[in-house]
Amino acid sequence: MLESRYPGEFLAQLFGGRDDGCSFLEKELKITVSFREDLLLVEGDEGGAEVCRKLVGELLSLYESGVKVSPDDLRTALLLHREGAAEDFAAFYRDSKIQCYHNRSVFPKGLNQGRYIAAMKRSDCIFGIGPAGTGKTYLAVAMAVWALKEKRVKRIILTRPAVEAGEKLGFLPGDLAEKVNPYLRPLYDSLFDLMDVEKVNKLMEADVIEVAPIAFMRGRTLNDSFIILDEAQNTTREQMKMFLTRLGFNSKAVITGDVTQIDIDPSRKSGLIDASEILRGINGLSFIFFSEKDVVRHPLVQKIIRAYESSSPK
Repeated sequence: MLESRYPGEFLAQLFGGRDDGCSFLEKELKITVSFREDLLLVEGDEGGAEVCRKLVGELLSLYESGVKVSPDDLRTALLLHREGAAEDFAAFYRDSKIQCYHNRSVFPKGLNQGRYIAAMKRSDCIFGIGPAGTGKTYLAVAMAVWALKEKRVKRIILTRPAVEAGEKLGFLPGDLAEKVNPYLRPLYDSLFDLMDVEKVNKLMEADVIEVAPIAFMRGRTLNDSFIILDEAQNTTREQMKMFLTRLGFNSKAVITGDVTQIDIDPSRKSGLIDASEILRGINGLSFIFFSEKDVVRHPLVQKIIRAYESSSPK
């Protein structure tokens, strides 16, 4: 049995209720975990107990640096351990931290998310490609909010192709802006999660934040901007080229998409697939590829993605 003492508040944050951190570690490491006040008790598989001790120690460093930890961080720490990147988990978190408004901090939920954040800090044009739920759009919006807060850019521009996925745009009520608004909703959701609704609305009224379909990008040169193209798998080759050539001075572009969910006419090649084939290797561009292992939604989502992939025609 391993007995270790830690700050009681730290253990309460890290393990939460019985069905959170404790049961997760027990299932994954073949151990029994319990805690009371400042005492952590670990029994069972010796190797699993040692892994648990290391993970808790790394997360304690994070807690002592002022970060509020949670059972989700245990899951991330174990994932990083299995990917061989848990030797300095606290440093990984600190280096990948995105500080938004009002002390709202965003941290990576896995090694690939950390690489994605690093790429967005390093490169002027970044492609995040992979399935839904891997944090591609959310982290890009978080980086854009950080860049605006830090005055690295003067504007945030969020765009998507307004592609009909089995539903007819023409039958939606309202003018053009109102018709395309539902397609842009996920971008608004990310903004509202990272900033106060009132702040977002104020910045949108001042044109500091712009959310628009990709067709509205044509003919523009975007300087001092953080530009995100979401759902890029539904662009055509021509649209992707048009978007990428909008990039102006002191601007950054992040392009996200899932090449398994293409809704454009099958006779046309996805602009995202095309770009990933012809642009790789260009200095200043970064490509980060996510898989179902990087999904950070409900655990069932990973299983659903794997089931669809295994049943797809070869």
